[in-house]
Amino acid sequence: MAKKKILFINQEISPYVPDTTMSVMGREIPRAMQERNHEIRTFMPKWGNINERRGQLHEVIRLSGMNLIINDTDHPLIIKVASIPTARVQVYFIDNDDYFTKRLMALDENGEEYEDNGERAIFFARGVLETVKKLRWIPDMILCQGWMSNVVPFYIKTAYKDEPSFANTKVVTALYPNKLKKDLGADFKQCLEFRDAKPELLTDYQDDFTFNDLEKLAIDYSDGVAVMEKGVSKTNIKFAKSKGIPVLDMPGEDFGDAFEAFFNQISPDDPE
Repeated sequence: MAKKKILFINQEISPYVPDTTMSVMGREIPRAMQERNHEIRTFMPKWGNINERRGQLHEVIRLSGMNLIINDTDHPLIIKVASIPTARVQVYFIDNDDYFTKRLMALDENGEEYEDNGERAIFFARGVLETVKKLRWIPDMILCQGWMSNVVPFYIKTAYKDEPSFANTKVVTALYPNKLKKDLGADFKQCLEFRDAKPELLTDYQDDFTFNDLEKLAIDYSDGVAVMEKGVSKTNIKFAKSKGIPVLDMPGEDFGDAFEAFFNQISPDDPE
């Protein structure tokens, strides 16, 4: 298989957050692709429970400083970076005082879901894509893991479709069980609007956007779907299969070979 440029957009990566199937795969799939000589870039949110000193995070001044307007409010984008020594994987962190630095992950200190989780996902998606543009790096493939990345496929195929960095990029969404229940709010569709990503494209989804709708949105605009563990919504797996796109079902212990073959199925090597 020819060398590919693969962008990993992760909700969680171990060891920066506690071990879960998602956070371990957030570390191990990029490592596996890098060991197979693919070129990678890896992103995650800079959650407020990440210990910056222990993780040796530092700000990348040349990538920081942009403001993203969401819901008519300017939000400064801060980019930090660190490396996982045991995996030899570099990780870029998307940070912002309001959305991440002063917050935990999806739930606050009392175990309640944050009211603006939808806005946080939008900021994260746009922050990653704008940073990749600044890096002047053109991915062949994007793998999105977790609800925080579910907006990315929609943006890639609408707002960023004419950007040289993403014009030919294929997107895979990895599905995990979702335990979040609170709606994303009646204004989520308006917050999502950016360039050609228009609310009119979202008429098939409920006005009070749910996390199930968010996952369906990701599937709708993806070129492939990977089912990562038991407990994933059977309705959404069925929905993905009904779209006629490739579905990787439970890659298992040989996930490196499985994902490499899956990526090549979706984005075949150019014939010589």
